[in-house]
Formats: sequence, C-alpha cells, structure tokens
Amino acid sequence: MADEVADRTKKVISTILKVPMERVVPSAHFIKDLGMESVKSIELMAALEEEFDIEIDSDKVGDVLTVEKSIAYVKTVVG
Repeated sequence: MADEVADRTKKVISTILKVPMERVVPSAHFIKDLGMESVKSIELMAALEEEFDIEIDSDKVGDVLTVEKSIAYVKTVVG
C-alpha cells in the first residue's frame, strides 16, 4: 500500500505540475525544482484530495514543500 500511495501521489504531482515523472523524485522541491506557483498548490491539494478521497488540512500543508513530504503527509491522512 505504501508504494501505491507514493506512486499515485507522484503521478498526481506530475500531471498537475506538467512535469515528466522522472523529475518527480522524493527530494524535488515543488517551487525550486518543479516550478510550482501558488495557484498550482491549491490545484495540487484538490487533486490529491480527489485521488485519495481524503480531506487535506490546509493549515498543515505549509511545510509540505517536497515530493517526499507530500507522500509522507498523504500516508498519514490515508492511514
């Protein structure tokens, strides 16, 4: 399940940010490495909520700035 969450999260990130999957590595920073703008962060959050049928607490995602942290966050919410 854990790998499935990681794979699905990376796919959503790749799709929303329009970057190739090979650039969506754990250490990739959304802004510095993947060129995410603030509008895209809202779109990404909504897409992850839809993909996993979860609700993301917008107050807690401020520190989620890398692919690795986003995967870890989704795992905590998904359980």
